[in-house]
Amino acid sequence: MPTELPLARHLDGLRAAMVAFVRYADRAGLGAAVPSCPDWTVRDLVAHQGMVHRWAAALLRGEVVAEPEAWQREGAAETDPLEWLRDGAVDLAQALHDAAEDVVAPVFLRDAPAPRSFWARRQCHETTVHAIDAQSAALGRLPHPDEVDWVAGEVAEDGIDELLGGFLTRGRSALRTEEESVLVVAPDDAEDRWVLTLSPEPAVTVRRTGGVAEDADWVLTGSARELYLRLWNRTDPPATDGLDWPALSAVTW
Repeated sequence: MPTELPLARHLDGLRAAMVAFVRYADRAGLGAAVPSCPDWTVRDLVAHQGMVHRWAAALLRGEVVAEPEAWQREGAAETDPLEWLRDGAVDLAQALHDAAEDVVAPVFLRDAPAPRSFWARRQCHETTVHAIDAQSAALGRLPHPDEVDWVAGEVAEDGIDELLGGFLTRGRSALRTEEESVLVVAPDDAEDRWVLTLSPEPAVTVRRTGGVAEDADWVLTGSARELYLRLWNRTDPPATDGLDWPALSAVTW
């Protein structure tokens, strides 16, 4: 089940993330370092996010995007990059609104929903995670989960599902173990559980409801928001002794 959230809810999540992103980026200043993305300043973060918004909108409109990096360079050179970021988010929301339910556009995750739903979900979480990066820049450190109270629980739960079922089951994912093992993610405030079977092959994720497997090697609990931050490596890592979660779960295109 790729996602249970409707388009409107993902757009709400995108909107909330944009409000937080701009607030914290402005508070931090464009030259501030981003603790959760050590090689970036806030200006770099804004340029990246604005590029991704414009790229996704173009794909939904059926446009050929030869060099999305040109948008990133444009954003980095803007005199008011936060206004440029807002403009791209508005364009993306309009493209999602205008797209037909059966629009044909590329997707790149396992267990992906139809393209319109895929891009609404992906940009909701792309923007949410990078808004947390902006918050880390304003704080000068990684945030604690209770400081990210602007992320709704159902959005966090959906983002856990996208990561565990979509990103970390791909062939390029580094989430592997030499011996077969089981990781369970069980939010305290949700009915869903994710059971990941790890081995030398790509991870296999099953989403279900009910109790936790007694023979699991790792069981992660906490609120959906807390687990969202920990699993996406935006706060202290989850307790997975013997499993280097930050290194093995790093997301790449």
